[in-house]
Amino acid sequence: MPLVRISVSDKMAAEKRKKLPQAAYDAMRAAISIPENDFFVVLTPHAEGELVVDPSFMRVQRTDDFALVHITLRRGRATEVKQALYREIARLFEERAEISPDNVMVVLSENDLADWSFGKGEAQYILNPPAGAQKVGAAS
Repeated sequence: MPLVRISVSDKMAAEKRKKLPQAAYDAMRAAISIPENDFFVVLTPHAEGELVVDPSFMRVQRTDDFALVHITLRRGRATEVKQALYREIARLFEERAEISPDNVMVVLSENDLADWSFGKGEAQYILNPPAGAQKVGAAS
């Protein structure tokens, strides 16, 4: 189960912001094969001074449409798969919300099966793992 946190400026139009959670989910479905309905996104608009980014670090041009996408997910995907995810998120953000790929930063934080509780104070992946939970991509 990926947990996605998307941070944007509160200057970004609300209609544009609303499109980002679904775009991130669709990108993960396409690039890393997360299960259907594995949809957990925290979208946070930040006031001036609360989301501080360099406008040109790594030779990109960032504007008020900057989106920081931080995904916590299970460990084990190949670099090529991660790169495909980065490309697909940037592509869908541009296609659906008109956000330039220069404005899309993606950070992955990886962990293991024991690091997830879906509720009830239990580590469900450990106590009763779903089919394929041991294989990355089958149950993320």
